[in-house]
Amino acid sequence: MKLLLPDSLPLAPDLPDGVDAVVYAAAAPVPAEHRDAEALVVWGSSGDDLAAVADKMPHLRWVQTLAAGPDTVLRAGFPDDVVVTSGSGLHDATVTEHALALTLALLRRLPEAAAAQAEHRWDPELGGLQPLRPHGRVTTLIGSRVLIWGFGNIGQTLAPLLCQLGAQVRGVARSAGQRAGFDVVAEEDLAAELERTDVLIMILPATDATARALGAERLAALPAHAYVVNVGRGTTVDEDALAAALTAGEIAGAALDVTAVEPLPADSPLWDVPNLLITPHAAGGRPVGADELIAHNVRALLEGAPLRNVVAR
Repeated sequence: MKLLLPDSLPLAPDLPDGVDAVVYAAAAPVPAEHRDAEALVVWGSSGDDLAAVADKMPHLRWVQTLAAGPDTVLRAGFPDDVVVTSGSGLHDATVTEHALALTLALLRRLPEAAAAQAEHRWDPELGGLQPLRPHGRVTTLIGSRVLIWGFGNIGQTLAPLLCQLGAQVRGVARSAGQRAGFDVVAEEDLAAELERTDVLIMILPATDATARALGAERLAALPAHAYVVNVGRGTTVDEDALAAALTAGEIAGAALDVTAVEPLPADSPLWDVPNLLITPHAAGGRPVGADELIAHNVRALLEGAPLRNVVAR
């Protein structure tokens, strides 16, 4: 079996005998001489490059994307009989780190501290003696109500860390219940939950159902002291509505690691929105455990056993 591995990160999976692993350039379509491959690992390829070969690999049986969200691969148009598996689980730790970093940066007013430092200004409002819970602001996770919208692997990794820092955490998913020991509310009850939220952390995938899921109406349901953090997909936030809410002071601040258009154009008005922290899709980008996942799924494919992270199509 020929297995194609991208050159966008060093990979060395422990493969069984008979598997010919070939490295290809992820920044271009799979070259003609390797379109006879039966298995393709994707990391960093554009949707256009994948679409260019999706119907030109007649022996392809399986595509493994290392991204947690398989949307780019699914849109490429691979035949229905090609199994697609996602990188779910590979980004839990790194995205959790970044989500926590962005949340703490907003609460502890680090962007304002950086601005003061650039001006060589010691700002007494940012330090010194101050109340734990100043009126109209949230400055600590202690006792804060954090809502994680999209309570999958990453959300369930993040939630215990937030709790250890004193937060009260609940999740939001399509159906209510308990997951990993945390209360989860249904999306249909989201509006009432937003009214008592201090920090909303979004980790939603990009689907038709989640497009602009956080719009003007839901933003208006948040308290004026609330913060929004998005480490999921940029298309899940109505960016115009978010910019309007921040400009009007209807919420206290937001942090976006993802935007609807990436890279974010230099002339995007988002760069100048007040109280908005932007990082360049930095939360993931470093799949942890990719070799093990690839090796497991190669063996499963050869043995006719179930593959991990199969995506419903």
